[in-house]
Amino acid sequence: MSDKRAGKNASKAASPASGSKSGRKTAPTKSADGVVLLTGGNPQIAKGYGDTPVQQYIAAMPGWKGDLGKRLDRLVVKAVPGVEKAVKWNSPFYGMEKDVWFLGFHCMTKYVKVAFFRGAQFSPLPPGTSKQQDVRYLDIYEADELDEAQFLDWVKQASELPGEKM
Repeated sequence: MSDKRAGKNASKAASPASGSKSGRKTAPTKSADGVVLLTGGNPQIAKGYGDTPVQQYIAAMPGWKGDLGKRLDRLVVKAVPGVEKAVKWNSPFYGMEKDVWFLGFHCMTKYVKVAFFRGAQFSPLPPGTSKQQDVRYLDIYEADELDEAQFLDWVKQASELPGEKM
């Protein structure tokens, strides 16, 4: 019996850990302008404040999501002229003052998730629920038609509520 155990242990010690890869890493996916795309195609953009990092994020959003990002940004600016912008945690954020945000969005594999940080206080409510009591989501898929009037209304409501300090 001890020979079998030694054989088993010797065999495991000589082979790579189960589930490990051969040591080769695949090159990260990149957007058309060379930005690394994280899981779900979310652009990896350095933290920054103002319009420039937000526009870099939007330019790196893959495929149809880039057009949607431009549209969302344009609508937020239309609803709230002078809105503060930033990229934090690889997502654009919008608020009434620096580090106090009312909205953010993030690329997922098949959709873009818009987070309204006080969306549970809106009327009507954005459709997506959250584990966080105050947060509501709007998930936008490629085939969806964005109701711009409703989105503008939610953005205006969001801008009138206290933001989330982040």
